[in-house]
Amino acid sequence: MNSSKRSISIPRSFSKLLSCGSFSLVAVSDESLTAFNDLKLGKKHKYVIYKINDSKTEIIVDKISSDESYDAFLEALPEDDSRYAVYDFQYEISSTEGKRSKIIFFTWSPETASVRSKMIYASSKDALRRALNGVSTDIQGTDFSDVAFESVLERVSRGAGSH
Repeated sequence: MNSSKRSISIPRSFSKLLSCGSFSLVAVSDESLTAFNDLKLGKKHKYVIYKINDSKTEIIVDKISSDESYDAFLEALPEDDSRYAVYDFQYEISSTEGKRSKIIFFTWSPETASVRSKMIYASSKDALRRALNGVSTDIQGTDFSDVAFESVLERVSRGAGSH
């Protein structure tokens, strides 16, 4: 019997998946991570919206914006398809405490999206979420009331003492 060892070369995109323990076969693109870091560290963007590419193999950037309007962010979410997003959410608890900022991770899966879309996004979420270090809060949205400013403000202000 030949007991020689063979090494297997794993593409970088798959090694990212394996290291995060995700069971999805969808990888996170380098562009997706760069866009997140530009939002988090460079404050170059207000939000980044991600989608799964047409071949269902990679999470890519769908839209980047520096528009300060939360309404503009909501308008960028499709009414009939799933998406992921990160948003640099700024809010004020009281006039004496000043402004705070938290990075929010959104899983947008509207009721009008196809079952297949919802399933693919649900099974692939962890691959992206675990790659994005520094996210404060996760929000799951199935309709616009779930992601309304007031709903998000209520969620983030529960942990008012943290940044």
